[in-house]
Amino acid sequence: MRLPFLPALLSCLLLLPTQIHAQILPGQVPSPYKSISQNSISNMGVLGDTLWIGPRMNYNIANELEWRLPEGADSVTDGRGRLFSIALAPDTVFAGIGYSEVVGEASVQAQMGFYITTDGGLNWELIDTSRTLDSPDANTIRYGGQDLETIPVIVPQQSPPYMVDFKGDVVFFAGWASGIRRSTDFGQTWERVVLPPFSLDELTPEETYSFRIDPRGDGQSNDFLNFLGFSVLIGSDGNVYAGTAGGLNISDNALSAPADSIRWRHIRQSGSPEGLLGNWVTSIRENPFDRAVWMTNWTAITGQDTEGIVVTRDAGTTFEQHLAGERIYDIGFDGTYIFAAGNNGVFISADNGGSWRQVRQVKSPNTVMKPGTTYYAVSTAAGRVWIGTSDGLASTQDGGVSWEITRVDFPLDGKNRYQDDAPGVRAYAYPNPFSPRQHDLVRIKFENRNASSVTIRLYDFGMNLIRTLDEKRELESGTYEAVWDGTDQQGRKVANGTVFYEVDTGNRRTVGKILVLE
Repeated sequence: MRLPFLPALLSCLLLLPTQIHAQILPGQVPSPYKSISQNSISNMGVLGDTLWIGPRMNYNIANELEWRLPEGADSVTDGRGRLFSIALAPDTVFAGIGYSEVVGEASVQAQMGFYITTDGGLNWELIDTSRTLDSPDANTIRYGGQDLETIPVIVPQQSPPYMVDFKGDVVFFAGWASGIRRSTDFGQTWERVVLPPFSLDELTPEETYSFRIDPRGDGQSNDFLNFLGFSVLIGSDGNVYAGTAGGLNISDNALSAPADSIRWRHIRQSGSPEGLLGNWVTSIRENPFDRAVWMTNWTAITGQDTEGIVVTRDAGTTFEQHLAGERIYDIGFDGTYIFAAGNNGVFISADNGGSWRQVRQVKSPNTVMKPGTTYYAVSTAAGRVWIGTSDGLASTQDGGVSWEITRVDFPLDGKNRYQDDAPGVRAYAYPNPFSPRQHDLVRIKFENRNASSVTIRLYDFGMNLIRTLDEKRELESGTYEAVWDGTDQQGRKVANGTVFYEVDTGNRRTVGKILVLE
């Protein structure tokens, strides 16, 4: 439901200034025992009124306060596995699982496999990643009656399942160095799908080719870019859309044809106002409202393309361009409303892409997203649009006029499902240690047992007053949150070291400390 005007709620939101640096926020914050596992959420999926989120596959039914975990998906809930992608159908979850490891001095994402349930989560099967990789001697692949030379992908590193989709028993996933893979037996076995190199406009089994499938590249051409798979969608029109670092590929027979006979149209950025903005297609989504296919475009070739989103309403014949210059991570829908999540906030169109407005910083009556928040993912469950961010979950039911924000928010009594034996406290600060440059804001969570006026003061190590976060703010009994950006009363950054905070509720004072490290 979308309401054009919400007087009571808007008056509450007006209590929050445009830039929030240091103050007690006016609304109470929840403290559920069963909370989300962490505040950075980049992967989500929805079926009906159930929302699934990464990284540990928490799920929520009908916007309930408490979040659940699947029983039997131990590699994610208790192990190193993390949710990278998810596709859903009634009673069915097909989840792409990966992990990160340090190789040398770099963090590398790797593929673990796929968690599957077909009975509503009562039983889970983990499809091992080895079933998706090539054998070491797979130096050729058959296509159109000929053998094409290929480089086998034999290790899980750099092949995480970035996007997955299925129809019936046919499943596709995009796995970067692994390219695009297909299973015709619902994930039990997998085959590599041949895509055209960057320089070709199409691939058909009737033609003769001599290219080499090598995702590493030879340094002399861009052909390798279209072998790097990043997104995939099975459209309601029966087409399969595959996004790579080298453009968009569309097949009208990939659902049913043998792997050596799948034909593709390959679309690259061309500079046309009716074409792609950029060659790197990172997310592909279909709007249930009108079946239009939307996709995010990133820069892949320096100086030749740009970022933004495009939509095709005719299966890739023409494209409309939107939000040129903006890095967008995901796109979601609620009827004619389009939501685009990106580096610079949430972009919302109420008229199916005709016009856009930007929400730079999401605020709710009781908390706020910090200024440096990145907005990663979008899903819609039963009329509520959810945005996964680097600072928690944001959700709206009225087209972005008002918002709710969900975070881990560890209860003051110390108990939540991830640490049941933690001691209770009267207040705590997080993150702690706090880096103003890295974290933007530190939050102080506290309890006001009785309705009273509340003041929070900050002191340096010598107990000199450096900042007051509101003076005698009137609050009802409950749990609240204050924010501080690491500056003193004159707006100067405080020195590294210990900062003491004092929560004064009139008849009780609670003291804690924050370690400031820049």
